[in-house]
Amino acid sequence: MAEKPLRVLLDGTPLLGSRTGIGRYTASLSEELASMSTVDTRAVAFTLRGWRKLRKVLPHGVRARGMPVSARLVRRQWLRSHFPPVELFAGATDVVHGTNFVLPGRLRAAGVLTIHDLAFLDAPDELAPSDRDLPELVRKGAARADIICTPTAAVADAVAERLSVERSKIEVTPLGVDAGWFTGRPPKDSVRERLSLPGRYLLFAGAAGPRKGLDWLAKAHSADPGLPPIVFAGPGRFPTSERARHIGYLSDLDLQRVVAGAAALVLPSRDEGFGLPVLEAMACDVPVVCTDVPALREVSGGLASLVPYNDVEALTAALAAAVSEPNAASASATRRAHAAGFTWRRCAQATVAAYRRAAETRAK
Repeated sequence: MAEKPLRVLLDGTPLLGSRTGIGRYTASLSEELASMSTVDTRAVAFTLRGWRKLRKVLPHGVRARGMPVSARLVRRQWLRSHFPPVELFAGATDVVHGTNFVLPGRLRAAGVLTIHDLAFLDAPDELAPSDRDLPELVRKGAARADIICTPTAAVADAVAERLSVERSKIEVTPLGVDAGWFTGRPPKDSVRERLSLPGRYLLFAGAAGPRKGLDWLAKAHSADPGLPPIVFAGPGRFPTSERARHIGYLSDLDLQRVVAGAAALVLPSRDEGFGLPVLEAMACDVPVVCTDVPALREVSGGLASLVPYNDVEALTAALAAAVSEPNAASASATRRAHAAGFTWRRCAQATVAAYRRAAETRAK
């Protein structure tokens, strides 16, 4: 007799609105789960106004559950207890997966929580007012979860140490690179004109924010007038000038083209949990310059130029070296092969293993 599919309920709230790292993670994971016969996947959104939109953005086969509810109010309740349990909105399930730092309250279901990074602990003053309770929510969620997922071993080690949980309770579920990145081609003239792209450019791809090191990047870039201009692709407010322009949030296809056309991708973050743009650039055979922090060291696999955070001279030199890098076939093949080792199917398989472990733990 075939094994009964595991009923899984995802927090699908990150699927609503412009998708950056966590939204893309949730979307890609749900797509893979939808294709797996061993899992019966549903999703719920915690928002007063946008919850009806969830059914329009879910992959085929994933059902939407929920009702209008204020995320701020239920989070406040979850700080104190498991009430209201998510089953109240979505029905019975075997596993509840908090995809975005917060584990929903639950009645009988096992709990799996993804913690993407610990930036909120290092700089709580940078959190939005609506996220003021996030550090305590994550601490309580980590304690209550049956299994915690992290994108890198670096984050897993930090979570175990700083949130006081057993390392054996944490599963590393690395993110993936969509196949389309390996066939990415530089933008055609019509796309360059539409996006106002310069002929040659450095690229930052991602959301703006205090931990992204953009001021450091601006200083390093201005120190060498011979560097190509910088293009910022993503939501938020970016430093712009005659040699730096913001082209906004891009569709997946446009983003692939813009990355593929870059002289180099730069990710100067103070902290990262994974750094997906690093692998996506490698899949397009684009040189990468990024900060020398544990997660980026792990993900880049020795194939990026790593720079100590806030070292202006070192970043300037690394950017100059990257844009003048000869396009050696061996380097190209190595970068692409490294990126190809990260797939969303493997991410989903590792996550399902975490679900089963959580369900077994709960059943004991």
